[in-house]
Amino acid sequence: MASSPLRRSTFFFFAIFIITLIPFVHSVPFIVLHGIGDKCTNGGISQFTELLSSWSGSQGYCIEIGDGSWDSWTMPLMEQTAVVCEKVKNMSELSEGYSIVGLSQGNVIGRGVIEFCDGGPPVKNFISIGGPHAGTASIPLCGSGWLCILIDSLIKSEVYSNYVQEHLAPSGYLKIPTDISDYIKGCRFLPKLNNEIVGERNSTYKERFTSLQNLILIMFEHDTILIPKETSWFGYYPDGTFDQVLPAQETKLYTEDWIGLKTLDEEGKVKFINVSGNHLQITKSEMKQYIVPYLEDKASVELMVADSSSHNLLSWMWNFLLETVGLGEDRLLLHKTN
Repeated sequence: MASSPLRRSTFFFFAIFIITLIPFVHSVPFIVLHGIGDKCTNGGISQFTELLSSWSGSQGYCIEIGDGSWDSWTMPLMEQTAVVCEKVKNMSELSEGYSIVGLSQGNVIGRGVIEFCDGGPPVKNFISIGGPHAGTASIPLCGSGWLCILIDSLIKSEVYSNYVQEHLAPSGYLKIPTDISDYIKGCRFLPKLNNEIVGERNSTYKERFTSLQNLILIMFEHDTILIPKETSWFGYYPDGTFDQVLPAQETKLYTEDWIGLKTLDEEGKVKFINVSGNHLQITKSEMKQYIVPYLEDKASVELMVADSSSHNLLSWMWNFLLETVGLGEDRLLLHKTN
């Protein structure tokens, strides 16, 4: 028998009501910023980005800077940051906000985008994988090719000279604990990024950094590239000595809250994660466990079902709706044969 107008009206009324209780899911895209000597088209980076997109359900984009590999070594970090800043501002897909996944050197560029990029879309989550946030006391290993010979020659000259700072990207976060005065005066990127320069600390950088919803800092237990490995957590040597490594919470950057790391930490927004392996040797299971949860689609609900009584109410209304229109469990009996 055809459903009566009353039953049809009842169905639509409850259907609309139930829909208002269903979470509306929106996707927050993310960008990947690769490390030194790499490029977005390399198999490892493209697969990394694709896997995170597939597992999280959020669209990921690897952002290239110049030609990738060469420019990652030779373009000053301020210029690299400016390139990414302009790209994210011109991507309509990111206009409502996005997350950043950084790999090694890509992390200081990502943080530069957060702190320095005027007019850029908001960054929701920052997932840092092996980032030299407090600096490194050694230039990353290169190899024996002609490019590496050139880089070695630059390193042997004064690393904080204008020439080296303009032609060797990692010199922008090379921090020699026994040469802090020259570091502050000559290093063109990290002192500004970390608000280290007395009299030049910028409250805007701190304000932007503390706007993050989550800061995920992943350190590799057997990292031989970053010196010390604790720089991935903002830990570093005290000024003037290599004798010990201060945990992040004992550095002035943290205690005086130069960039807002302490503020974020006290708000429970910082996750310090330690994984085994050498630099960037993260497994798929670790990616799923520590990265994907901060990239997944998040639910935005108009009416949240918060407790068991609400769940029971929702269940009762749904069953009532099914019974009203003849779609409840009893309806299954009509399909049985005698």
